[in-house]
Amino acid sequence: MRNSGTAIQVLGLTKYYGKLLAVDRLSFEVNSGEVFGFLGPNAAGKSSTVRILTTLLAPTYGTALVNGYDVVDQRYQAKRQIGYVPEESNVYTELSGLENLLFTAKLYCVPRRERERRALELLDLFALRPKQDAKVRLYSKGMQRRLVVAMALIHRPAVLFLDEPLIGLDVHCSQLIKGEIRRLSAEGTTVFLTTHQIEVANQLCERVAIIDEGQFAAIDTPERLKHAFASVQSVEVALDGGDPEPQAGLEALPGVTEAVKQGDKMRLYTAEPSALLEEVMIYAQARGLRITSLSTLGPSLEDVFVAVTGRKLGTARRKFHRPECRTCEMRDMFGTH
Repeated sequence: MRNSGTAIQVLGLTKYYGKLLAVDRLSFEVNSGEVFGFLGPNAAGKSSTVRILTTLLAPTYGTALVNGYDVVDQRYQAKRQIGYVPEESNVYTELSGLENLLFTAKLYCVPRRERERRALELLDLFALRPKQDAKVRLYSKGMQRRLVVAMALIHRPAVLFLDEPLIGLDVHCSQLIKGEIRRLSAEGTTVFLTTHQIEVANQLCERVAIIDEGQFAAIDTPERLKHAFASVQSVEVALDGGDPEPQAGLEALPGVTEAVKQGDKMRLYTAEPSALLEEVMIYAQARGLRITSLSTLGPSLEDVFVAVTGRKLGTARRKFHRPECRTCEMRDMFGTH
């Protein structure tokens, strides 16, 4: 039976590839209408989790429900609830944009009399109507990406899975898709967003889950996550003066835990930003340097990610072995044998 308040329910989700543990007993829920961010380094378990939730991969153990349907035992019904936008565009390049949409609508059993109307609405929505009859191989990357999102929406899914939807897009295309994500969420569609783009998650997501080595390292709203890691604060400074390296030496100031050069600025991480501000001003005065910009920054979502995983997005570390038997797995999961 469907739960109108919960779009995704996951309990003890586990996936092995041989002896490699990719997903380690994940349990979580995603609310209906929520934009839920899913972040993690390469080989963290993101893709395996999404493939299970979209019925493309069977879990080793555990259960997952999408809009109330079990992704294994009720795979067909669950699939009807889902729209999926993979990282690589899955369009038929020898078909036109309109033909791609009509074909997808037929696959999802959209009533015949509804198919063309919905397709034309989506072509208008994603600014593709002028090119509706052109072969998709002639579309730009941004146009193809917009078409893929339109194809995922043709059957009006309850849950939309987006895998890196904005990678490589220009500002106009990115803004268009971001706006559509917000609109869909406001109308009740659940959006499950997998991304490496920290700022995208920060802008769009109501909650963010950080997965690492198959388990959640953290899960909360972006602001609460940043607040929880308030010690990951920083001072950003740009200096100008006669010294060819005016900012060299800032990393040695008292209270600096790490210094990162970012363009013409230095970002100095510290637990005491107010004290460091004074040190920076004393440093500049003593060397006759002019401070061209100086500000304190709270932790970014990327800072939080590094703090909870110990490394940046895009790096991996895997050290798992499969238990000898299912009984041992159940004992580990529930404390019984």
